[in-house]
Amino acid sequence: MEWAQQAACVHEDPELFFPLSATGPALRQELAAKRVCLVCPVIRQCLDWAIDNGQVHGVWGGTSERERAELRRGADLVHAHR
Repeated sequence: MEWAQQAACVHEDPELFFPLSATGPALRQELAAKRVCLVCPVIRQCLDWAIDNGQVHGVWGGTSERERAELRRGADLVHAHR
């Protein structure tokens, strides 16, 4: 994970990226984490790593837990139609 040393979040509080729910203050926290991701030079590597390693919690590569689940379902559908 050499790319992680170049991540925009490297000096942020890690708790920012792990909201406790998906509503209320936690939703604002998720959005704040995603704003950090928007300026990250390694956002794609982060997202790929999270998907490849089954990260189901937190914000990774600018995506929430729900968004990564949707990406995985979409990829599963593509593979099922091949």
